[in-house]
Amino acid sequence: MPTFDHNAFLARLAEPGNQPHAAFEALKDLVVEQVGAKLFTVTTVEMGTMHSERLYSNMPDAYPVYGLKPYEENDWTDVVLRDKRTFVANTIGDIAKVFFDSELIQSLGCESCINVPLVVDGRVIGTLNCLHDAGYYTPDRIAAAEALKLAGTVCVLFNSTLKAEEAAHV
Repeated sequence: MPTFDHNAFLARLAEPGNQPHAAFEALKDLVVEQVGAKLFTVTTVEMGTMHSERLYSNMPDAYPVYGLKPYEENDWTDVVLRDKRTFVANTIGDIAKVFFDSELIQSLGCESCINVPLVVDGRVIGTLNCLHDAGYYTPDRIAAAEALKLAGTVCVLFNSTLKAEEAAHV
């Protein structure tokens, strides 16, 4: 498993301007390098409305930033939201069981996914979502993705801080 360069990530996070996009780009680069992902998104989890809000997408035409995605009670919500564990689906059939947009996912050349929960104060605040070829997410790649939880959590919380600051100035 590649080594996570904390200093390089923190340097990109500290860069002024174009934030939080630059922070999410740094996170995406880590994920692509350490785990691998054709499609990578970061979402928040809105338990009250049963939606996820997309904060970052490396394919914004297909999955736009700030797009809402509803979710329903299924195996995904049991694993990610209730049990706070990483969800893995290594076939498009398994993806179709839990995601209504499986045809779009497949059209983008993706047939496997992992969704890594970001947990703060016992609550899932977001997820790192990686999608790739069928069968791509091996135990080593899953472990590499889980090793990026801290970086993902920093980006989601940073985004929340910036949104709160913007709201205070309105």
